[in-house]
Amino acid sequence: MALLVQKYGGSSLGTLERIKHVATKIIQAKQQGHQLVVVVSAMQYETDRLIQLCHTLTPDPAPREYDVLVATGEQVSMSLLAIALNTKKCPARSYTGSQIGIQTDSIHTKARILEVKTELILQDLAEDYVVIIAGFQGVNARGDTTTLGRGGSDTTAVAIAAALHAEECQIYTDVEGVFTTDPRIIPNARLLSQISFEEMLEMASLGAKVLQMRSVELASKHNLPIRVLSTFSNHPGTLVTFEDKIMQRRLVSGIAFSREEAIIALNGVPNRAGIEGQILGLVSDANIEIDMIAQNATDKETNDFTFTLHRKDHPKTLQILQQLAKELGIASVKSNTKVAKLSLVGIGMRSHSGVASKMFQALGDVGVNIQMITTSEIKISVVIDEDNLERSIQAVHSAFELDKLPSEKKPSLMEV
Repeated sequence: MALLVQKYGGSSLGTLERIKHVATKIIQAKQQGHQLVVVVSAMQYETDRLIQLCHTLTPDPAPREYDVLVATGEQVSMSLLAIALNTKKCPARSYTGSQIGIQTDSIHTKARILEVKTELILQDLAEDYVVIIAGFQGVNARGDTTTLGRGGSDTTAVAIAAALHAEECQIYTDVEGVFTTDPRIIPNARLLSQISFEEMLEMASLGAKVLQMRSVELASKHNLPIRVLSTFSNHPGTLVTFEDKIMQRRLVSGIAFSREEAIIALNGVPNRAGIEGQILGLVSDANIEIDMIAQNATDKETNDFTFTLHRKDHPKTLQILQQLAKELGIASVKSNTKVAKLSLVGIGMRSHSGVASKMFQALGDVGVNIQMITTSEIKISVVIDEDNLERSIQAVHSAFELDKLPSEKKPSLMEV
């Protein structure tokens, strides 16, 4: 008998009929002899509705109250699923993050899990209950409700699975697994049967929405396999595992992208030691994450310092840096919010040369100008004009023949 942790996303729970369908899948797993802990997201569009209500009152809500509000969505779906299971004579109990004991730090809207208490879960499992837990949320040392950021239910599921030493963490969504890129843009994108933790971590951090980055980090740290699969089919999905367990070796595995990018360029930055730390330190103190960074010496006296960040953080960051520019004698602060990031990911890059040149040639052939470049052992990322994103994805996907990778099933036209 295996202990499994299953997570169902908002699209899987979008209607009462879909909740009944999920209940049936859970019962089938129980009948196969598995113990089940189920983590749920809010019903589809419910979190967006709550955020819209909040922003109708104010564009800048108090973070504590914002978390209290948006955490209610998961409470609705967990209780409805428990009711559906109990109606079908399958004993189930539902719990909020606070009730079950998911302890987090106190950074509202972006909290990190510190500890998962398992006593209540293990007690219910011993009594043959399906334990249903609200994802995306926890409680800090003060007893305040906290939330983990968008996609945080994935992290909840992995953290619980790790704490329970589960055999596998299964992430159910509306797609059949991880694809080489978004099938809505590339209809012949291929479904990957396996992908390494390292590749998946890069894909998640670079814009692929199939898994939250923190959940992949946790799974890798705890040697916990993740399986991404569809609620609406019986396809085995994609197994996220260690590189040495990957059966099929590939040069590249996929293309990730993000439309939500912005560039800020500081021109004429005085060339003196430590000034970069001053600039990024202020941004970091505001809980703003920086992504790509580039610095160029313009002359002996000054540098140009450029970085990218999430577009939602652009206004706040720009305000911080415009004030700092006056204090440090920086000549100008310029920005562009109409850019996108395109990334090529693959563990095969470690042992093969020429990947970057091939990617850049593919972009050049379709007339796309590259504004910034960053690389690692297994990824190459470029910043381009947002208007050029789709044709850039098509060009790179074709250049590396990702549409010719073996695939067990043609993907549905849904978002990766």
